[in-house]
Amino acid sequence: MLWLIGFAIVFVALMIPILAIVLDSPALKHMFESRRGSAPGEVNELSRKVSMLEDQVDDLARSLESIKEEQQFLHQLLENPERGRPSKRLPPS
Repeated sequence: MLWLIGFAIVFVALMIPILAIVLDSPALKHMFESRRGSAPGEVNELSRKVSMLEDQVDDLARSLESIKEEQQFLHQLLENPERGRPSKRLPPS
């Protein structure tokens, strides 16, 4: 019976460092973070990416509006070419 108590003490003494290594491992930390939710660093990164995407969408909207105006101008020129041309008469001097 005494050998059983000695074995338990040695077993616990050897398991403490092994348990500390396992609990401090990156894989276990990642598992706990994924169960708890996203990490604060990930939220900040996603927020930054969303902000960048919003800026890019705004730039695309401005570019699209510019192209639309150019297309309307060209369409008007093609429909009414006399309106866009300068007059052939010289201004009076």
